[in-house]
Amino acid sequence: MRIAYIAIILFLVTLGSVVFNFTTPFHFDAIGSNWNLIDITVYITFVVCGIVFVVLGLLMAWWVYKFQYQEGKFAEYEPENAKLESRLTIITTIGVVVMLAPGLVAWNDYINPPSDAYELEVYSKQWNWMYRFPGADGIFGAAHNKYVNLDNPFGMKPGDPYGEDDILITNKTVKIPVDRPVKVLLRSQDVLHDFWVPAIRAKMDAVPGMVTYFWFEPIVERVYEVLCAELCGRNHFNMRGEMHVVSMDEYSTWLNDQVTWAGLQAGAVPLSPEAATGRDIANEKGCFACHSDDGRQLATGPTWLDIWGGTVELIDGTTRERDEAYIVKSILDPHAEIVLGYTPTMTAIELTDEELQSILDYMKVLKSEPAKTAIEDEQDASNTLPEGESTSEPTEEPVTD
Repeated sequence: MRIAYIAIILFLVTLGSVVFNFTTPFHFDAIGSNWNLIDITVYITFVVCGIVFVVLGLLMAWWVYKFQYQEGKFAEYEPENAKLESRLTIITTIGVVVMLAPGLVAWNDYINPPSDAYELEVYSKQWNWMYRFPGADGIFGAAHNKYVNLDNPFGMKPGDPYGEDDILITNKTVKIPVDRPVKVLLRSQDVLHDFWVPAIRAKMDAVPGMVTYFWFEPIVERVYEVLCAELCGRNHFNMRGEMHVVSMDEYSTWLNDQVTWAGLQAGAVPLSPEAATGRDIANEKGCFACHSDDGRQLATGPTWLDIWGGTVELIDGTTRERDEAYIVKSILDPHAEIVLGYTPTMTAIELTDEELQSILDYMKVLKSEPAKTAIEDEQDASNTLPEGESTSEPTEEPVTD
């Protein structure tokens, strides 16, 4: 009877799995791009694997029941069965081909963008997404990780005329127009990341030292979640962002309000030696993995921009003056007073009195200074170019990693 129970359990597990598949709430989000072929490929794989699972489950239940131990009955030894092996090989081959062929077709389309696709670069680092659009000339400036520093977060090549009007998005939110194909270029500053927008069905590794790419065409105006699908360190879970698919008018207005590389350089504030030392120490201690110093709102910690002065609301409903005593306490005892909207994830950092004072000196100079937008930068360029010269004249072939 025990054997019969095992057979019944196997049968119920198989049957329950089939029922769960049709009743589960864990389905794909509604697709928001042109990649229906990816969904079809996934469903074909699911159907093939599901059929194999059900058949094997039912056969196991039957075999357990039929071939249970009976006194005086012995199993027949059969060293090989050429016919059975041939049939299983053929069936397995057919199943693999059925699953593989649609994926190869989808992959070929996935990495061959149409000629009218515009370009968007996604630059990843622990644990943040940043974005870059080509400027009015439609050409990306050269960039390389060796140029990356706190004043040049994208690694823009100094002196490259093509990069001056590149539009830089340093926060985790980007907007793109609906019903327009986009070629996404991926770079990584540090480790392997994976840019994933589940509802778009878009996913690709960002590999240090090389540029990877794919394309898609968003077809539904909505906000899409951006995730990292590759374990990339302790704060991997917080490497999230948003992609807003909007109308062309809204996209154009938003894009013109963003800062260019030339504007970012022009808006850079010279630092005193003490403040520069504080910034270097903060970078060395890993502070900028969770906090920004330019107003970007990261999920892990408040920005340092304009942090000095004013008040802040805490998770317990109280407010605090953001004076030196509060900031020092937040650094040395980070769980004592948590800002509303954040969780107590920061660990205590060992700092000497001199290091702490240098960081405070740097925080004090972080005040809002508007940088030039894409429109302002384009106007400045047109006003300062000598007669007859144009920014569209190439002088050097731009490259990335």
